[in-house]
Amino acid sequence: MKVYKFGGASVGSAAGVENLREIVAGALEGGLLVVVSAMGKTTNALEKVTAAFIDGRTDEALEALSVSERFHREICEGLFGPAGGGGAMPCGAQALFDELRKVIAESTPDPSRYDYWYDRIVSYGELASTTIVAEYLAASGIDARWLDIRKCFITDNRHRDANIDLAVSGKLLREVADRVYGNAVTAVPPHHNKVIITQGFIGSTADGQTTTLGREGSDYSAAVAANILDAESLTIWKDVAGVLNADPKFFRGTRLIPEMDYLDAIELAYSGAQVIHPKTIKPLRSKEIPLYVRPFLDTAEPGSLISAGAGALTGMPVLILKKNQVLISVRPNDFSFVLEDKLPDIFELMRRYNIRMNLIQSSAVNLSLCVDEGRQLESFGKALRGHDFRVVYNSGLELLTIRGYDDRAFEKHTAGPGIYLVQKTRRIVRIVRKQTPPDTFLEI
Repeated sequence: MKVYKFGGASVGSAAGVENLREIVAGALEGGLLVVVSAMGKTTNALEKVTAAFIDGRTDEALEALSVSERFHREICEGLFGPAGGGGAMPCGAQALFDELRKVIAESTPDPSRYDYWYDRIVSYGELASTTIVAEYLAASGIDARWLDIRKCFITDNRHRDANIDLAVSGKLLREVADRVYGNAVTAVPPHHNKVIITQGFIGSTADGQTTTLGREGSDYSAAVAANILDAESLTIWKDVAGVLNADPKFFRGTRLIPEMDYLDAIELAYSGAQVIHPKTIKPLRSKEIPLYVRPFLDTAEPGSLISAGAGALTGMPVLILKKNQVLISVRPNDFSFVLEDKLPDIFELMRRYNIRMNLIQSSAVNLSLCVDEGRQLESFGKALRGHDFRVVYNSGLELLTIRGYDDRAFEKHTAGPGIYLVQKTRRIVRIVRKQTPPDTFLEI
């Protein structure tokens, strides 16, 4: 049994879905479960729908949804031919868009429940993409079984960053796989023609409320599925050659990392490497399931391997750039020692407002937090002030992490104005600085 995961870029066009079909057709023997993200930039588009809806701009939300619907219809027309019958999409995705349009038009927004509405609206991206992919595979001769993963992945009620109950979810997903493959998940008959198509990124609470697992959470979904099904491997198909030592959107001269162990991978993911979601590694490491990161546009290339047997990552610097960061300085008004007396209060507020901390640095009475920009920051700041803290923000920043740096790299990236904070160990330096202008390439 293998698990494949395809990201949004790989299914962002009709040609991309056709390419997915070719990859899947060559991997059916032995059993295959395929996790598919929302198509292209659909998640971003539905985030705009959510923002307009929650602000009471219903007409604007519906128009933004119509734009996304047209994008999916164009992909459907490329796969199935021109739509008939008044232009409806020739697949079940039309029903999903109709359903979401009704939810937006008939619901009353509640800004205090933004995270709930985010999950409810944005999840339609994964539902639509997998519906289209499953119907296309079936139309092209592959026995594709569409699975609503919300029926299997049961989570807590932490909207936008939910955690999967592995024990409950494992039983449910194994039951589905046994039905599809005839009670033989670990011994699938050869030459069968069945594939399960399901969503990443989403789950549901025990009482049926849709949840999401955090941005880029489809990798985590695939890793959990691989763990539950005792998969021989997980392959993540990306629009890059594999795991690179820097993001080619920001850096020149990037290099492929052929292999690394789980520890290096989880450190890079937590620091913000976009190729792998931070939660992905743990479910794989616990059963020593190898993870392949491969380019979907050139399947002959081996990509990168993350496994227990890989050597430690040495020999090249790895640079990870996280944009849209905010540096928050927090100080108790009564000058209490922040670590001894106040840190639990601050962390509890971060948990409550779903604030992702990327870097922390403290002095006796001052705490500096580098966090992602987000809608909840204003509420978080008000809550801190309500707990008798002084709060100062610096926005428009980026966080650069360099693993395996040398003196030249340290001097180059910490020189000049615009440096707010530098944190340095023997192997890793982290720099909070003014954000680099758009479309600017950096030298490694």
